[in-house]
Amino acid sequence: MIKDVILAPGNGSFFYDDQAAIRAGQAQDGFLYVGTPLTAGFTSIRMPAHSLSIGLVLSDNMVVWGDMMSVQYSGAGGRDPVFQVEVIEALTRFIVMPRLLVADASNFLNASRDVLAYHENRRLPLAIEYGVSQALLRAAAHYARTTLAEVICSEFSLPLPERPIPIYAQSGDSRELNVDKMILKSVDILPHGLINSREKFGPSGETFRKFVRWVAKRTREIGKPGYHPVLHFDVYGWIGLEIGMQAEEIADFIARLADDVPGYRLHIECPADFGSTEMQLEEYAKIVALLDARGTEARIVVDEQCNTLEDIELFAKARAAHLIQIKMPDVGSIADSAKAVLVCKENGVGAYIGGSCTETDLSARAAVNIAVATQADMILAKPGMGVDEGISIVGNEQSRLLATLRYRRNRDSGRNVKAVSA
Repeated sequence: MIKDVILAPGNGSFFYDDQAAIRAGQAQDGFLYVGTPLTAGFTSIRMPAHSLSIGLVLSDNMVVWGDMMSVQYSGAGGRDPVFQVEVIEALTRFIVMPRLLVADASNFLNASRDVLAYHENRRLPLAIEYGVSQALLRAAAHYARTTLAEVICSEFSLPLPERPIPIYAQSGDSRELNVDKMILKSVDILPHGLINSREKFGPSGETFRKFVRWVAKRTREIGKPGYHPVLHFDVYGWIGLEIGMQAEEIADFIARLADDVPGYRLHIECPADFGSTEMQLEEYAKIVALLDARGTEARIVVDEQCNTLEDIELFAKARAAHLIQIKMPDVGSIADSAKAVLVCKENGVGAYIGGSCTETDLSARAAVNIAVATQADMILAKPGMGVDEGISIVGNEQSRLLATLRYRRNRDSGRNVKAVSA
């Protein structure tokens, strides 16, 4: 049912950054970072992001696509190495293409399992899983004449969704300007903040605390009447690096931060990076328990060291986070991202369908379908760091999807009424 496969090189929507070098304090020269990269695979600290599109030529000559890429901070926090187009293309041609040509693309889960099976007892690069699974999901939707979300609902036995998923925007380094954009567009969750250096965090976290207070104040100053977003900040481990790696000290700092913005729900992503999945699991569980005991409005979000579906299951079952970022390119197959949301729900943990600014419009639209179908708790506005583009791509895809599903429900309801009348 797949009669040919074609590849097309492309661009990601931002840059790959060497997190270790940035944490080490390398200076910026305009948009560049100056210095020697520290993470394997990086030829400079900041590198343009690339993608590789895979197109499946179906039996009716329709071509459906998926995009392969990796995340901004590749090689950090237990993630796959930085994306190399030549390596990914060679593996795709040698291993994946022959499997695709004998796959039954009408069944998404079975096709994903067969095509993305281990090779020589090793998992394929997660970038390949991500892009190929997008294409396979689009193939199944094309054959069924449905949306991607309806394929997920069908194969996972989920009800058709009606509720929109709250959208979370990320500011990049243009923090103040982009916060204003987010508030004017009434984004549900904001602003990320990109607190990824000592300079941005400040001695004892005072620079960061000042920024948090300013964001809350700004929402009241220029937001529409009644606008009250969730405040979500990614600190890239800097609470642990600056305040200390003890769970009690980290919880104390976060509780004080919540007191700074009373009445706001506060998300703190990656308060510390303990260096391994095992240590992250143990220490985050302590931080969650301490904050729960205090009854604060602060919530911990895990990202680093929690990458694959197996990792997510561990964190959800141990309640080692209030909210888990399901960082889709790091999870691999989007079937696993759907499963991860359901695992979070089963264990009473929030599910955040995330990803990276380095993704593409195509992967972002696939993510929307996964988030809506599984009814995740929030979704990242991606790709890119421009704010407007991500909000438009994700928000419009969600609006179109929900309108389509609403139309079909109403149409089917009308048919049922006519059948009963007859």
